[in-house]
Amino acid sequence: MRLQRQSVSKLKSKTMSLIAAPARISSASSTFDAELKARLHWSAGIDAEIEQRVASILADVQTRGDAAVLEYTARFDNLTVPSMAALELTQAELKSAFEAIPSAQRDALQAAAKRVRTYHEAQKQANGQSWSYHDEDGTLLGQKVTPLDRVGIYVPGGKAAYPSSVLMNAIPAHVAGVGEIIMVVPTPKGEKNALVLAAAYVAGVTRAFTIGGAQAVAALAYGTQTVPKVDKITGPGNAYVASAKKHVFGTVGIDMIAGPSEILVIADGTTPADWVAMDLFSQAEHDELAQSILLSPDAAYIDAVQEAIGRLLPTMPRAAIIAKSLTDRGALILTRSMEEACDISNRIAPEHLEVSSRDPHKWEPLLKHAGAIFLGAYTSESLGDYCAGPNHVLPTSGTARFSSPLGVYDFQKRSSIIEVSEQGAQVLGKIAAELAYGEGLQAHARAAELRLQ
Repeated sequence: MRLQRQSVSKLKSKTMSLIAAPARISSASSTFDAELKARLHWSAGIDAEIEQRVASILADVQTRGDAAVLEYTARFDNLTVPSMAALELTQAELKSAFEAIPSAQRDALQAAAKRVRTYHEAQKQANGQSWSYHDEDGTLLGQKVTPLDRVGIYVPGGKAAYPSSVLMNAIPAHVAGVGEIIMVVPTPKGEKNALVLAAAYVAGVTRAFTIGGAQAVAALAYGTQTVPKVDKITGPGNAYVASAKKHVFGTVGIDMIAGPSEILVIADGTTPADWVAMDLFSQAEHDELAQSILLSPDAAYIDAVQEAIGRLLPTMPRAAIIAKSLTDRGALILTRSMEEACDISNRIAPEHLEVSSRDPHKWEPLLKHAGAIFLGAYTSESLGDYCAGPNHVLPTSGTARFSSPLGVYDFQKRSSIIEVSEQGAQVLGKIAAELAYGEGLQAHARAAELRLQ
């Protein structure tokens, strides 16, 4: 999952003069740990001024509802409309957008959606069912799995359009059985992206509003006269969206707080250098803060990748962003072995991890921490972003050590089921009473004892 920043610094447009200089690091160096730590450093802290402004927006939307959302949409998206009705996208408009896009885009969107749906259906069957059992005295114990009633999905719409984010957030919610899926997407100056609207139609979005920023998060979390209150908000956004999600957590659930996008490639030198260079570009082009790292025990191969970076960079439309990302946060790391490369990767716990080697399954058992693992030279990370099937909303900034990709399970909740038989109450009642008296909770103890024969 990637963070979209509020603004992009103005970079040079003459791409031919740009140079990308990712750090060259060796794991054999006595300063390796310090160099790696410095390259990985990224502050997840949110600017105090942003925090203050977000808190003010949230409070205002909670108090004034639609009126506040309209005011902030006019201020931040330069989109002034008379009422919230003008900001809601109808199902007819979503369908019309789908029918209006080129047939190649329609086919690609439907093919990607089918693969994403198939994967999440399998995920649901494997680990999303209710279960129960009876113990020896007839007591029923189990767990009931139910979908959330209503979720909100935030789709970025400032720097670029992300129809793939619509699929990855809405489809697992739909598969999980969520009753209503409410989409919000900013449309600066009222410019709507047809592919995003078409994706909403394909993915089964229930209602959609052209609002964004902290005000959209507030509207979803608290509800307004027009926007329904949801139970959970998923999807990435800029610093204001990240701050707002952090503030409303507890009132609603959230998926995660996203950091900049990341890719780490472990390569044994058998994959064409141009392929790996372009894979590093694929994340660097998102944002100047994105991180692209190569780990390889082959020094000559690292040289070849660096040469490919310099040669291919001028051909990229987003060359300025790529160059800054690679220079500021990129790294080409020479390791002593593939085993050490795997160990370093586990320390980093990247969002996207490519194992670009002749025998990737040899190394996969050594890899413990990553949002998604892409095995083999032909498995570019970009295929996972769009259409492979698994979710592209992934933990960033090392949180893959304890977090998982977005999935069906994020749109379900679990309720414990307990039905104690009369016989079971005779056994459990004595145990519970003893412990309750020990805690000084007499009513707990007496409630259990009253059921003893």
